[in-house]
Amino acid sequence: MIVIIDYQMGNIKSVQHALDYLGYKVQISNNPEVIKEARGLILPGVGAFCDAIKVLKDKKLDVVIKQMVGKGMPFLGICLGMQLLFSYSEENGLYKGLDLIPGKVVRFPEKMRVPHLGWNQIQFFPDANNCSRSLFSGIKNNSYFYFLHSYYCIPDNKDVILTRTYYENNFASAVCIENIFGVQFHPEKSSLQGLSLLKKFGEICNADYSGY
Repeated sequence: MIVIIDYQMGNIKSVQHALDYLGYKVQISNNPEVIKEARGLILPGVGAFCDAIKVLKDKKLDVVIKQMVGKGMPFLGICLGMQLLFSYSEENGLYKGLDLIPGKVVRFPEKMRVPHLGWNQIQFFPDANNCSRSLFSGIKNNSYFYFLHSYYCIPDNKDVILTRTYYENNFASAVCIENIFGVQFHPEKSSLQGLSLLKKFGEICNADYSGY
């Protein structure tokens, strides 16, 4: 079972429908006991970083996320969910994140049109695949995915970057450290290539994690 973490932020139902379509058993929950029984976790999200991290901490979901990730459970952060993986964000102040991936979240420069909205390409980052299996297996370089965001992630270590995307400047559009994955785009809104990525994540969950 894949659990989509319910913290009242974003496209939870859209992600659920995509996984249902792919044939995976999926449940939406914020119950730590349910989360602990999962084979993989997805943290989607649309909205402000400060609001999201507050909900996660108030519900103690940050604790169970770190616990299960530390045990090797595959984890996928989508859009805001990817940003929450980082050490801190500069959105509306300075807020500490889950700190699972060292780095920061910053706003696109004022001169640029925000949000970055619509279809854009991903380019595989040279020599960047420090994961045992890539989410992008079977997906062609320069494929298009759907984006909606005004802030982007800057990892401390470039080795964690799987893909980058050009929006006046290059930014990290997908990252990975061991069993932790993050994508800035919305796979659930990205047609066949998005479904392919979610399918691959499901395969990683089934192959890599049998629970503890």
